[in-house]
Amino acid sequence: MSFDEVAIKVSNVSKVYKMYNTPADRLKDLFNISKKQKRHQAFSALNSITFEVKKGDTVGIVGKNGSGKSTLLQIIAGTVTPTTGTVEVFGKVVALLELGSGFNPEFTGRENVYLNATMFGISRETIEGKFSEIESFADIGEHIDQPVKTYSSGMFARLAFSVAIHMEPDILIIDEILAVGDAAFQAKCVSKMRQLKDNGVSLLFVSHSVDAIKSMCHSAILISHGNLVDEGTSEKITNHYLAMIRDEMNQYNSNDSFQNNESTEEVPNIQLNSGFRYGSGLVSFRDVYMANQLGEPTKAYEFGEQASLICSLYSKEKVQDINVSFLIRDITGIDLFGTTMFDEHVILISLEKHEKKIVKFNFPIWLRQGSYSVSVAVNSVTDRDYSDVFLFEQIDGASSFEVIRKIDRPVHYKVHVPIRIETEGGLYEE
Repeated sequence: MSFDEVAIKVSNVSKVYKMYNTPADRLKDLFNISKKQKRHQAFSALNSITFEVKKGDTVGIVGKNGSGKSTLLQIIAGTVTPTTGTVEVFGKVVALLELGSGFNPEFTGRENVYLNATMFGISRETIEGKFSEIESFADIGEHIDQPVKTYSSGMFARLAFSVAIHMEPDILIIDEILAVGDAAFQAKCVSKMRQLKDNGVSLLFVSHSVDAIKSMCHSAILISHGNLVDEGTSEKITNHYLAMIRDEMNQYNSNDSFQNNESTEEVPNIQLNSGFRYGSGLVSFRDVYMANQLGEPTKAYEFGEQASLICSLYSKEKVQDINVSFLIRDITGIDLFGTTMFDEHVILISLEKHEKKIVKFNFPIWLRQGSYSVSVAVNSVTDRDYSDVFLFEQIDGASSFEVIRKIDRPVHYKVHVPIRIETEGGLYEE
């Protein structure tokens, strides 16, 4: 990547914090009293993180709480100094790292707008010209002239976001702040961020919503325990992240019957179109493919055509309460529709040792022209709140298909839902 294409360059960044048992130990360490005695433990929040963000790109950062995401953003924003490594930022950075940061709680909303403008080197005359736009986007009414310490978290978020996007950023950093807003405000923020992205603003975005990451971001990085685990397309990284979460759920919900009865026999080596295949493997997919209503393998459908998803299962041991599910995603990785046997109250199946069974999902293709992928999963579950779910196998992108445009039936949105339209009334005479 050439120098003039880079917005952010993070090189071997590490951050180590000293953890003290008591405030007195911190004080003694500060004044170098008894240097021979160690009074703290080192905690590595980040370990040699390296990546680049191109100008105009949107990059999502995903990971569990405590993984180091917020520390990384604080270092990039310049509010925290790295222990080792360097961060180079090319352009004006505006960061929404935590609710209320950069705001004086005693000042009114209006006064804080001017305060933030001064902090970012924007003249009073310029911000006066933008104030009505800032006020309109925040939509907090007369509260704009009240001290921000009286604001609810939602009002705080509205004003903070409105101020940030009007500070003419080259790079916008957002750390989960939108989670406190209502649905309408979140939708407005997403729309505005798309507009900023189209205008060439680089975006670093932290969210626990994988749909938000896939929808907003071209690429993403995955951080775990302070390490950069993976980087790539937003779909690839969010799938990897979900795989990590599901593996942890398996460990938590695992029981001796599944662990101790596993056979040492290898799962048959079935070639499936898959980027991610994970789970315990006790029950696995032998084959997954899309078919027409005659059961013939099919890769292309017209709008309205009946389709079948055929899943062939194989078990290493005798297993009961087997639940199969599927999910259709578009080419950007956005979840569109799907279901599970359990949710549809279909009787769950059982498999004997080395037995195979087929599960079919039948549905019409009510999708817009384009490319789609199919993800499948098989698990064991009995509780309606899914508290005892145990994942045997999940395959992201197990199969794929195309939807062909139908000349006499345009589809303007990703998914078409059949609608019954009624009209009422007649002629009106005065």
